[in-house]
Amino acid sequence: MKAEPRILVLAPDDTAVGPLCQGLDSVGWRTVTARSLATALAAVGDLPVEALVVDARLPLAGSWVSELKTAAAPRMLPTLAVAAAALAPEDRHIFDLAMSGPGHPGQVRLRLEALMRAAVAEEEIALRAATFASRGVDLPTGARDPAPFRVLAAGPPDHRFLALSNALVGLGCEVIAAPTPYTAFDYLHERAFDAAVLWSAGDRAPAQSIAAGMKRNTRLHQIPIVLYLSGDAGSDLNDLYGRGFADVAEATTPEPETAERIVALARAYRDHQGVRRALEAARASGLTDPATGLFTDDLFAAHLGRVVEAAAARRRPISVCVLKVAPNAEVRAAREGGWLNRALPQIGAMISRLIRVEDTAARLSPEVFALALPATDAGEARLVAERIAAVIACTAFDAGPGQRPFTVAFDVGVAERNGTEAPGALLERASHDTVPAAAAGF
Repeated sequence: MKAEPRILVLAPDDTAVGPLCQGLDSVGWRTVTARSLATALAAVGDLPVEALVVDARLPLAGSWVSELKTAAAPRMLPTLAVAAAALAPEDRHIFDLAMSGPGHPGQVRLRLEALMRAAVAEEEIALRAATFASRGVDLPTGARDPAPFRVLAAGPPDHRFLALSNALVGLGCEVIAAPTPYTAFDYLHERAFDAAVLWSAGDRAPAQSIAAGMKRNTRLHQIPIVLYLSGDAGSDLNDLYGRGFADVAEATTPEPETAERIVALARAYRDHQGVRRALEAARASGLTDPATGLFTDDLFAAHLGRVVEAAAARRRPISVCVLKVAPNAEVRAAREGGWLNRALPQIGAMISRLIRVEDTAARLSPEVFALALPATDAGEARLVAERIAAVIACTAFDAGPGQRPFTVAFDVGVAERNGTEAPGALLERASHDTVPAAAAGF
């Protein structure tokens, strides 16, 4: 899958997209460029294309995009427009996102990844609804919360940062200003936010501190974080994207465009939160594990079959992860006193908050959890599982009066579907492939 093109690039020449394609190819995001509609349609029909990048200067770009999205069905085809500075406002709705310049490869990669995951999540919502409906339960996805998007703006006052805040307010957002990391975390723990934008100013350390703290917190982990550069030289964008920022905006980018990108991230986050609430409501159905709210083993097996079938139809990978509580000395002692059983519901709840919205988590047995990860290969799936295990391993659980708190590590197993492998065989292979927690780097 990795050796085949993932991104279709539609452009009249390479002046705008050439460096971008080279940058994406260098990190394994294979691209294929088309100069005509016929070539693009052939690529969509023959290759597992996951997203479309369009040079907005291309004549008839809008009509071509519509035809390509239709041809890609049942796969959704997220679309990003670059070099879109001269794009008319009424034409921007054609694209999922538009960037005025060609975009830094790391930036475009993150934005494409967010768009692709959103597309997979939308497909997954329909699959979950079908799984519950087959068992006589209506799973309402619910309408998006109509309240204004709430954006935390953290950083000292600056005219450019204030201009961005005004642009967000102009788009209907409620912006809460936090001049220091301390006030930022106070707000984050007191209120619900859909996105956070951090001003780098002259010293980037406060912004990176806030971002790192949010990523370590299971409640705040999924909130998209945007770093707004102050314009100082020497920015290693690849390093910044690797620190967990959902987007990095330079001060030279027009404030309205940066604001639109933040709103797009906030909209996706709020939609995902709506899906999570719908799944929480499903606890009353009796189909989910009562202690954790995760899928039971039989519900997971039924849903996994549906996910595997959809992945085959859309020519996407599908991986399964198994996380087994590692039988170390701390865990054995906690199990004997019954304290492990008391911690397991909290662990299950942490897993449900740490997974991506398109992933499905299940409790197969009291100490064994499983994840179904659509559109994810084995390498990416192991990273997801190990990240979840690492966050939980940092949590101390009560071991009783007078006893030191204990921690929980996991043995992690991963399997990617091969060919026409049956769902049950895929899950069994993941279970047998577990790697001890110590070997996994915990």
